[in-house]
Amino acid sequence: MDVKTIEACCEPLLETALAEDEAEELAGAFRVLADPVRLRLLSLIAAEGEACGCDLVEAVGRAQPTVSHHLSVLHDAGLVTRDKRGRWAWYAVVPERVAVLRAALGG
Repeated sequence: MDVKTIEACCEPLLETALAEDEAEELAGAFRVLADPVRLRLLSLIAAEGEACGCDLVEAVGRAQPTVSHHLSVLHDAGLVTRDKRGRWAWYAVVPERVAVLRAALGG
């Protein structure tokens, strides 16, 4: 999946028309979250403040390579940070990026 990191946003969707580049950027970010596993991973990480990738495998009931792929997509989109600690990767939500999506929806 070709993922473009969201940098900034726009007025809420229902207040003004989006420019083409704004629409492309937002659509890419929402496409990342349109997958139920990625949406669940993001919510699990947000609920804990941070989470080890090793703990997320059982939580979402998917194989480790699948979870790693989805975490990489979230990371590439700029929605989570990744911090290597020893052999494990820890993830945390990037609140500013999620706020951009929330703001676009008027929330």
